[in-house]
Amino acid sequence: MSLIPTFFGRSNIVDPLSLAICDPFEGFPIANPPSSVRETSVFANARIDWKETPEAHVFKVDVPGIKKEEVKVEVEEGRILQISGERSKEQEEKNDQWHCMERSSGKFVRRFRLPENVKMGEIKAAMENGVLTVTVPKEEEKKPEVKAIDISG
Repeated sequence: MSLIPTFFGRSNIVDPLSLAICDPFEGFPIANPPSSVRETSVFANARIDWKETPEAHVFKVDVPGIKKEEVKVEVEEGRILQISGERSKEQEEKNDQWHCMERSSGKFVRRFRLPENVKMGEIKAAMENGVLTVTVPKEEEKKPEVKAIDISG
């Protein structure tokens, strides 16, 4: 038992005698949503970086703990790149006693409208160390033809 005063059931001071270190926000309704919401929302917000280089558009998606078979990269309606995936919840055995469950599970879908200067037929995807990299090559810019005209005088 702690002698540190609490505010709404939790102390804002770290209690060195407490063994409850799994969830420091337990008891706060805003910071600790129901598990069904937490499972979906944490994973639904898969972090994605999109950069444009002179040669391609490159998407990097953090999907730790997901196998490449659990991720889909698709093109919809011509120019919409869709990246989706699902991480299943770990099976629970009747004799298991969970002390802490923080890894998220659920589905995510992210869509990006690609510009017109991309080669849709040459999209490549690779997965390494929990990072999915999708490369969408760009078409070479057509430089306007410059024609020299002789000046007669």
